Amino acid sequence: MNFNNVNASALANIYFDGKVISHSLTDNSGAKITLGLIHPGDYHFNTESSEKMEITSGSCDVILDGEDINKTYNEGEYFEVPGDSGFSISVKEGICQYVCTFLV
Repeated sequence: MNFNNVNASALANIYFDGKVISHSLTDNSGAKITLGLIHPGDYHFNTESSEKMEITSGSCDVILDGEDINKTYNEGEYFEVPGDSGFSISVKEGICQYVCTFLV
């Protein structure tokens, strides 16, 4: 996946003692995108706006807030999270890499 005509933040977003790290991009339209990686572990994220999480490498298990279904996502797959919500994500082994697009 390539990105053209974007501005990048040099400072990383670091969560969970460095086990989840991302970098922020903004495209010409003002849309926000983050590129990140998740080390093995279990994490919970809250969302303000809706998001599309595309898995670019590895795999993860995800449970959206308010649901009981644990679904596995692999490279090339994605899930969407509603705004003002959240999700739990678990990486069992290796590193899961992702692209998060904040939806309007």
